[in-house]
Amino acid sequence: MKTAHDLVAAAKSRIQEISLASAEQAIRDADVLLDVRETEEFNVGHIPGAMHVSRGMLEFKLSNASELQSRDLKIVLYCKTSGRAALAACALQDMGYTNVQSIAGGFDAWAGAGNPVTKPEMPSFE
Repeated sequence: MKTAHDLVAAAKSRIQEISLASAEQAIRDADVLLDVRETEEFNVGHIPGAMHVSRGMLEFKLSNASELQSRDLKIVLYCKTSGRAALAACALQDMGYTNVQSIAGGFDAWAGAGNPVTKPEMPSFE
């Protein structure tokens, strides 16, 4: 029986995983940056400009979003540490997307390196 680790390892062998050093340029060049973490994770902080689409809803959201229909979109994905993003990248490739990249180390590596993070501002009630 395969474990989650086995599935992620198999996914990483099929996808283009980019280094943290390459991520900033890849994000600039991308048509869309997708954060595939859960809503609670995204709301705590995310890479500036990221669109949130949780891993569990990815195929459904992309199938129904007209602006994401083009299979030649340049897509960069990330999650917390890169496992879910690798699985998501495989799913997108299976759907016919041809230019999908996943950030090695995910959001934790991005934030840990001191890169910019967008955090929602709480409204002032004064």
